[in-house]
Amino acid sequence: MPDLSTSYMGLKLKSPIIAAASGLTNSLQDIIELEKNGAGAVVLKSLFEEEIVSDMDHDLNKMHSESYLYPETMEFYEDYDVEDTLTNYLKLITECKQQVKIPIIASIHCVTSHNWPYFAKSLEDAGADALELNIAILPDDTEQSSADVEKVYFNIIKAVQQEVSIPISIKISSYFTNLTGTLTRLSETGVKGIVLFNRFYSPDIDIENLDVVSAPKLSSPSDYVLPLRWIAIMSHRIDCDLAATTGVHDGATLIKMLLAGASSVQIASALYKNGFAHIKLMLDELKNWMVSKDFSSIDQIKGILSQSKSIQPAGYLRIQFMKHFAEK
Repeated sequence: MPDLSTSYMGLKLKSPIIAAASGLTNSLQDIIELEKNGAGAVVLKSLFEEEIVSDMDHDLNKMHSESYLYPETMEFYEDYDVEDTLTNYLKLITECKQQVKIPIIASIHCVTSHNWPYFAKSLEDAGADALELNIAILPDDTEQSSADVEKVYFNIIKAVQQEVSIPISIKISSYFTNLTGTLTRLSETGVKGIVLFNRFYSPDIDIENLDVVSAPKLSSPSDYVLPLRWIAIMSHRIDCDLAATTGVHDGATLIKMLLAGASSVQIASALYKNGFAHIKLMLDELKNWMVSKDFSSIDQIKGILSQSKSIQPAGYLRIQFMKHFAEK
């Protein structure tokens, strides 16, 4: 049988499928089931920077004045027992390390490097094997340069690195003016992994009630093409591992991401839609494909169709349709 084990951020994974941060990774029982069904690791549901900052002895009125904190966010946390949230999060890490064997990756959703990085040490002390920084910055300020936006990412990484020794990964969006250059520079900071790409909350418009509402929360199978392109382009160009996420719904897409150069994939929407047993189906599809192609390990297939290895490297760079819509 093929060996499905892989390495991600220096962690040994029994399979390349990681359960992404979501409500499905917020309880010990669910994490146990994810392990039973073949998950190679679990990223715990993200703590928000606001939750950590709110637990400090700071005046909430001051926090209201910070431009990065939305008023509705702080109104929520004023009536929310944040201290219990942080305590329960640390407890979950400790319990997971006692009852499951797969790596447990803590996660923090952050937009600044202010006031919260000290808490990362508590995650390490609780037993987290690694830390994923889910950095989500929407560049909507017309007065802010692209360099200013990128600096926030580097400041966050540096601040957290000063607190912990466990591997750090960053989960980011594609909202950069020069994504190739930015990814290269981010990889040079010492992060061990980069997750491409973050799926954000997106607004939609209700044309009947004339209201702003939430767009669909779960990804679609066709969403995989954006991370696939950039995994393939960046594979073999940077030293840290790449993980693919958003749109990975089946074994075929898992195979494509590995061929492009991903060390692992993170899935959430597929689990919400199909249940935890879907991990087994995806891994079975991977196994059967590897047998049919006479591959015996993940290392043999990882990155063999990346841009730098492909016989048609320009295919990853083409962004304009040529012949596809030329005919009626």
